[in-house]
Amino acid sequence: MGEAKVGEEFIKHEFDEAIAIQQCIVDAEGSLSKTHPVESAKQAIKSALTSDEKYLQQLRTLGRKHGATGEVEDVAGGLKELMDSTVQKATTEGNDSDYYEAHAVLLNLKRKQFDSAGGMLAIARDQKDTELRDAAKAFQTSQKDTATALTKELASYAAQIAGKAA
Repeated sequence: MGEAKVGEEFIKHEFDEAIAIQQCIVDAEGSLSKTHPVESAKQAIKSALTSDEKYLQQLRTLGRKHGATGEVEDVAGGLKELMDSTVQKATTEGNDSDYYEAHAVLLNLKRKQFDSAGGMLAIARDQKDTELRDAAKAFQTSQKDTATALTKELASYAAQIAGKAA
């Protein structure tokens, strides 16, 4: 086992992970916003992409202050691999169930970012970093709002797929 990350090393790690996962989200949304078979889901993903691109740039800027560049470590690497493979399968095979899976994985990444934003918010408050605090609050709210919209779309899609068999 590796040594535990603490202090500034931990903050860098958190930013690296957040940047890497946000890049993965932006990449997936870029693809799914063009190919998702459900128009309302496609629009929800396209809307999320607009804010997620902004937050990716903001994470890079804030992370740079801590030496973070978006280095892909274990957790982010595993999530990226899963996201990439589900999007690839969906866009290659085009089955509803494949798009459903890619949509679900994207939603899980958004939830992971919501959790990361909470950690960043706590760090910012502890360090009295108002710029990071304000950015983390906005990021957390955005992730929650877009995850809620994507959750509704996913549930509707599940019903649509299930209804095709009836």
